Amino acid sequence: MTTPAAAAELLFGDSLSCEELRPAAFVPRPRRTDPVLAASAEALLRALAVVEDGPRNEEPESGGDHALPRIEAKLDLLTTLVASLVRHEDADPVRFLQWSARGACLLLSEPPPDAPEGGLLRVRPADWLPSTLQLPATELAREQTAEGLRVWLRFDPLPPALEAALERHLFRIHRRAVAESRRPRPET
Repeated sequence: MTTPAAAAELLFGDSLSCEELRPAAFVPRPRRTDPVLAASAEALLRALAVVEDGPRNEEPESGGDHALPRIEAKLDLLTTLVASLVRHEDADPVRFLQWSARGACLLLSEPPPDAPEGGLLRVRPADWLPSTLQLPATELAREQTAEGLRVWLRFDPLPPALEAALERHLFRIHRRAVAESRRPRPET
């Protein structure tokens, strides 16, 4: 374990990070990590990107219709939603979360279960979708505060495509927060 300041610098020092209230938990890692965990996390983030921002078309405008990729992304999300309902996942409590593509700081009401081999950060990436994103992580530091226990988690090395999808997701969150802060407030 390291100090909270060193953990925060490692996870958030020179990378984009977002602070938000989000349903999240740090749960023990299964004995055998599912080999499709990274692929399902990437698919969830890519589908969210298509639905929230529209399709990313790296090719020049071909005049084609972009409805098909959006429908496919919505079907992917629907499939993920149905699968999560079948698993009967319990809803995680809404808590403070600061996260980047490197890791997260989570405010817990009680200490996480001992997980010497690490655990999974389970987070619901979108308010409108009850599916969860699960990222393997290892605890770096913890600190007891008046609000609860802050735990700093470093993600295990992520495949480059998943890391890029996570960075794009965090950028969309950041962009929405900036747009919201610039929106004029109605006078009361």
